[in-house]
Amino acid sequence: MRNSRILSIVVLVVPVVGIIAASVAGLPAIQQSATREKNKEGAAFAGIADSEFVFETAPFASAHASTIVETREGLVTAWFAGTREGAADVGIWLSRHLAGEWTRPIEVATGTQPDGRRYPCWNPVLFDVPDKALMLFYKVGPSPQSWWGMVRTSRDSGRTWTDARRLPDGILGPIKNKLLQLSDGTLVAPSSTESSDRPSTWRVHFERTTDAGLTWTAAFPSASADASPINAIQPSILVHPGGRLQALGRTRSQRVFETWSGDGGRTWAPISLTSLPNPNSGIDAVTLRDGRHLIVYNHTTQGRSPLNVSVSRDGKTWDAALLLESAPGEYSYPAVIQSSDGHVHVTYTWKRQRIRHVVIDPTWLKPVPMPDGNWPRELR
Repeated sequence: MRNSRILSIVVLVVPVVGIIAASVAGLPAIQQSATREKNKEGAAFAGIADSEFVFETAPFASAHASTIVETREGLVTAWFAGTREGAADVGIWLSRHLAGEWTRPIEVATGTQPDGRRYPCWNPVLFDVPDKALMLFYKVGPSPQSWWGMVRTSRDSGRTWTDARRLPDGILGPIKNKLLQLSDGTLVAPSSTESSDRPSTWRVHFERTTDAGLTWTAAFPSASADASPINAIQPSILVHPGGRLQALGRTRSQRVFETWSGDGGRTWAPISLTSLPNPNSGIDAVTLRDGRHLIVYNHTTQGRSPLNVSVSRDGKTWDAALLLESAPGEYSYPAVIQSSDGHVHVTYTWKRQRIRHVVIDPTWLKPVPMPDGNWPRELR
């Protein structure tokens, strides 16, 4: 296994009204431990600087829904794991990247209640807010139709955590993907709900806080006047010139959805479908510092393989950039960030057994147009 040395951010931490504060400086460059070569499966991965499993063995059978963040001491990733998704023993597990290696996974949250009952945990989201806290959001409850939002904070880059705190009624926090911090400090959490109806109704919304998570407001995309509602969940937020926001995410309509906001996430346009396929599986996306937008997703309408990376200049026209996985199996629920050294870090579910971490050098990517919507042969 190849490992890159992920170097650290400098963070100063002080308590602020129940939220832990941290200030961030820059990171030195990552050492590239691999270049444009073939991975173990033999597929060409031009653009990948490193690829590794976060753990080889662990005290759980199933792992899913990872999240990744950069802290003062390097990268931290978390996921939910247990016997199987939805089982009562499913908790939130975490690993830290220190001295070029991922630490042994530890369980940092469970769904145990005061009366002794234990519910499964779901969909952790890590987010480091400059001058605020390393925050861990997650869900607890019997199912996505009845879960509730929880949050913990850390003073020491994920070594120790405050007691878990339940979010206010009606607020779930980020449902799968990272929050966005606006220039005025406002946090925007991409969220969604799944109703208890059969079939369940899916609805995207966005939660905003201007006081570091003490109070929240929710905003929903407006209804379309000339189209049927699109069942959509799990948005991810991109930033465009002038502060315009675009959210992309999962649908039941075999394509990735989008919605736009011109006022910092206070209001959102009706949801519509993009040209990118979606097999009813989670995606994640990030706006790079060079202005491009990058999405990690399954470029298919059925199943959860392959797992792909595409890039765009305008959030509308997407070019194929990288094939992460193409073998049979499940490769899903990616999380993506760009670290201070410019590298892109992706974690994702690998066959529901492990979490894979891939480091991408975005300057190596050679995008290929997809005018017909089909993944180009030269990147297969």
